[in-house]
Formats: sequence, C-alpha cells, structure tokens
Amino acid sequence: MSRMWIKICGIRNRAALDAAVQAGADAIGFVMAASPRRVSASQAAELIKQLPPGIRSVVVTLSPAPGEFDELFSLAVPTYFQADAHALDGFVLPAGCEPLPVYRNAAPELFPTRLVYEGPRSGAGETADWSLAHSLAERTQLVLAGGLHPGNVAQAIAAVRPFGVDVSSGVESSPGVKDPARIREFVAAVRAAESEME
Repeated sequence: MSRMWIKICGIRNRAALDAAVQAGADAIGFVMAASPRRVSASQAAELIKQLPPGIRSVVVTLSPAPGEFDELFSLAVPTYFQADAHALDGFVLPAGCEPLPVYRNAAPELFPTRLVYEGPRSGAGETADWSLAHSLAERTQLVLAGGLHPGNVAQAIAAVRPFGVDVSSGVESSPGVKDPARIREFVAAVRAAESEME
C-alpha cells in the first residue's frame, strides 16, 4: 500500500499548525464556514504563508458564494479549495488552486481525480458509509473523512483502503481546540495501519 495522505483539518493557530506539521501531516485544512474552527480570510492567509514547503493547504467551506473568497485569494492562494461538490459547479478558482469536492454518502456521477468522502455533517464526528467509500476508493483518489480518530482510523483504512484520511474533531480536546498528543496518535495510527497492509 502506498503512503497514506493525511489531512489535519480545522487548524486555527500557529501552535496547532506546528503540531500537525511536526506529527507528519501532508495537508492542513483551514475552515471558512460556520464552525467552532472558523478562521477569517486574513487568519487563513497568514497560516497558509507559514506552511513549510511540501505541505498542502486546503481552504474548507460548504457552499461558497461568488466573491466570498476574493479577500482570501488576494492574500494567499491555497493548494485546494474544498466544498460540497454541487457548490463547486461554475465556481471560479484562482490559478494554482485545485477544487476538492466533498461527497456525503453518495457516489459522484462523474469521478474527479480526487474527492473527500464525508459523513452527513462536516466536523460533527459522524462516520461516513465505509462500504460505499470502499467501492469509490477503487475508482478515484478518495480522502476519507467523518468521525475518524486515533482509535478507529486503522479499522477505517482496512475497510476502505482510501488514498488519504482527513480528521478534525477526532484530534481535539474540545470543539475547535486541537490536542497535539491526539494529532501525533492519529498520524502514528495511520502509519502503523499502512505498514500492516503492505
């Protein structure tokens, strides 16, 4: 099995960002939707600029409105722009920023190169449908999200065999507050699961 792509989402400050990077995350998510993890355009831009080379930045929202992210894009361009798949239709992204569509317990009609497969509600700790996720993961680069934490991510990887995993509430001490120890535990659990499946 190839190396699992790990995204730590809902990062709000430099301490949490450093904890995720030091633990071995491949991508960092910044939430710009209504959430305990929400950051402003200027906060997201500042954090994006502090990422070391090679670490991907992901701006996360649900249903973006035209012009809503102009301030952010004028300050920093993230690697990915993550939103519900239907909301990305016709949404114009700046050069260098790729769409990352989210599907919730449903299969896409046309398969993008990479997608996030999520539970019913983002950031709520609700597990996605792993059986459907497994069938989709055979057809595209599926990043599994929804209800993952250090205690179940190995089981999720074995069941789904995704391209990557995405965690937010599962590595927090309270809503919106990242726990460096749980981040390290999550990444370690993912890497252990990889080695067992090779």
